[in-house]
Amino acid sequence: MSVPLPTPDHMNLEPPSAAEVLALSRGVVTAVSDGGELSPLQQVLIGAVFRAMTDHDAVLDGAPMSPDEFAACLADRDFVFRSRIVQLMVLTALVVRPLPVAVADRIDAFARAVEVEDGMVHVAHELAEGSLDLAAIDFERNGYLSDWTATDGAALHTSTGLVGPWDVALDDRELAARWCALETLPPGSLGCRITEFYRARGFAYPGLPGSAPPLLAQHDWVHVLADFGTTVESELEVFAFIARANDDPHAFSLLAMVISLFETGYLSRGAGLFESDAGHLAREGMAVRVADAMRRGALCRGSIDFLRVDWFSIAALDVDAAREHFGVTAKSERAVAAGSVGPWEPGGISEFQAAAGRTHAAAAGRDYDAYGATVA
Repeated sequence: MSVPLPTPDHMNLEPPSAAEVLALSRGVVTAVSDGGELSPLQQVLIGAVFRAMTDHDAVLDGAPMSPDEFAACLADRDFVFRSRIVQLMVLTALVVRPLPVAVADRIDAFARAVEVEDGMVHVAHELAEGSLDLAAIDFERNGYLSDWTATDGAALHTSTGLVGPWDVALDDRELAARWCALETLPPGSLGCRITEFYRARGFAYPGLPGSAPPLLAQHDWVHVLADFGTTVESELEVFAFIARANDDPHAFSLLAMVISLFETGYLSRGAGLFESDAGHLAREGMAVRVADAMRRGALCRGSIDFLRVDWFSIAALDVDAAREHFGVTAKSERAVAAGSVGPWEPGGISEFQAAAGRTHAAAAGRDYDAYGATVA
């Protein structure tokens, strides 16, 4: 039996208490356990997310609970809060391959009990059933891009029409010129730093041959803004940050996408450029880093869709002012100790990117500068 959403005067908008976290974590563990057991990665991920998001520890060995019991615990919580908990169930299910059908069914039952319909629950079912091609299609059909319109593309500043949101623009001189103009902005400005970010890694500006899709290039600004490097591990942090900063539950699909690319390999390709490279979330410290990125995204000022931001309108701000503009907080000490680095630090660039940056600098007739970034 489902528990309806509360009326505004009976809605709990306070942070979860220790007692509520105990109940919520019991529900998550019950939903995603396979035969009553969690994988090692599921254990550290559930623990890290609850600690980062609530300041309370999850209970991983509590008594199982039914969907109805779980729904009763969320009786005074609104749709967004309920959605976040269901999404945590999906997230911790997606780190297991193969994903048991019984787990997908159980998550569906818990979601229905709290009156949450989330497209990623449907995707989890398809993955559990082995329908990987269909799941890949439904990541876009039921996820972040489900309501994408031509107007949303205005922030990309393309001068030629794109057939799909993740399409590349390989011959858009106006767009490339707009990016090149960022090089004239003052040192330390967000726009100048993004050009240094590109030069260090040999990235081509959108609009030029060899460039990434303009929509994907939107997330490059977040690397600079939120202080994340560009290894695969850092990409997981960036998309966790982006997904959690947006109050639209559809944004969760962006995090689900990179988990499916860079941990379990459920997806072979994504975002028009990324290719599958499994096993990165399971690396030591990564659960803490991803959880902290989610925390920082949640603490941003209001609901922000970073992929729809018109970055050129704030490119002249210095980086600290841009962070203040969005309410971006610093990384936690735990995340830094776990290995989270920025784009200008040791470990903040991959060997492939550094080599591409040197090649690009040589072709342009200038000395190579990584601006402090080195390969780990």
